[in-house]
Amino acid sequence: MRDVECEVTVYPDDCDPSGLVSHTAFLRLFERARWDLLGRGPGVDVFARKELAPAVRRSVLEFHRPVRAGDVLSFQQALTHLGRTSFTLRQTARRTNDDTTVATAELLFVCLDRHGHPQTVPDEVGRFFSARPSGDPIDRVTVNGVSLAIETRGSGPPVLFLHGFPLDRTIWRHQIDTLTGYRRIAVDLRGMGSSDAPDLGYSMATYADDVAALIDALGEERVVVCGLSMGGYVAFEFLRRFRQRVRGLVLIDTRAEADSTEGRKARDALVAKVREQGAVAAAEAMLPRFFTAAVPTDIIQTVRDMILRTPVSGIIGALVAMRDRPDSTPLLATLVGVPTLVLVGQEDVITPPPLAQAMATAIPEARLVEVPGAGHLPCIEQPVPTTRAVLKFLQSLK
Repeated sequence: MRDVECEVTVYPDDCDPSGLVSHTAFLRLFERARWDLLGRGPGVDVFARKELAPAVRRSVLEFHRPVRAGDVLSFQQALTHLGRTSFTLRQTARRTNDDTTVATAELLFVCLDRHGHPQTVPDEVGRFFSARPSGDPIDRVTVNGVSLAIETRGSGPPVLFLHGFPLDRTIWRHQIDTLTGYRRIAVDLRGMGSSDAPDLGYSMATYADDVAALIDALGEERVVVCGLSMGGYVAFEFLRRFRQRVRGLVLIDTRAEADSTEGRKARDALVAKVREQGAVAAAEAMLPRFFTAAVPTDIIQTVRDMILRTPVSGIIGALVAMRDRPDSTPLLATLVGVPTLVLVGQEDVITPPPLAQAMATAIPEARLVEVPGAGHLPCIEQPVPTTRAVLKFLQSLK
């Protein structure tokens, strides 16, 4: 997936009598931005040349801030899924003067011929979005039919970072930037970040199979797996299926237990909200529980924007995968010979310290580190002590 940006100025005729951009006008602005980017790429006639039309099959729009005449909006647009006859485009509108997200849209298009029959998406569209701008650190690896976005840095023993829900690989920015002496690999799990987001195909087994195929593609035999929250669930499944490939294990703010009956009902309720409201429902559900009261507002906004960029299909797929994940508690006592670090934010309310303490006790010779002043995302809220603890663990491995 490639992010493409363009700017659009809001004019008075885009506004309703109250002076705000209306729902219908926002649809036009999103469409104007789409045609602008095509004009700078394969051409606005890219579909007409093939006697095709991109018909909207499904759309999810979310409005976050009011917009008025004179505002200049920057539209970031990215292809999140490319099928044979369909593609999904995610658009984010930000006001340039205060860099605030004002609206997001996710649209599924089907290419139709003049008779209304689905036809193959023009090659030029896929090539344009898949091209990687120079200087972009993101690489792409296709595994199990899905293109995953990854970032690799450095050389040495490999460490694979698995993010939580509904986030992406950038939560590991400090660790990726500073853990020199190791090959740091951060991946956007399918459905998250810049990876493909198919409508179907989400489970812990699928995530684990993706990870195995990814490290195969990168030429690595064994890795240290570092998983946060949902990333920890993926790590447990990876251990069940590919234990011989795990050199060490770092579990951050996660749990071994499966969802309770109440927890499963909560997942289903959030799925319903996300279907109706889009990614903003996930942001409203998760953000109040992610951080301590002292966290800077810019960190909250960064994570909020991260969630709002997450494809709806990926959010729903992850919720279902977490709801249906197996209980990993019986696995813990079997991890003899797998060096393990259990790390938790001291103020985490989602997976509080007693859960981490119980995991560390159950895993033979596991180490426990509690990070003061951190909630559920210590890698972001307290990056320095988190990175220091991970580094000390890595240096202890033989």
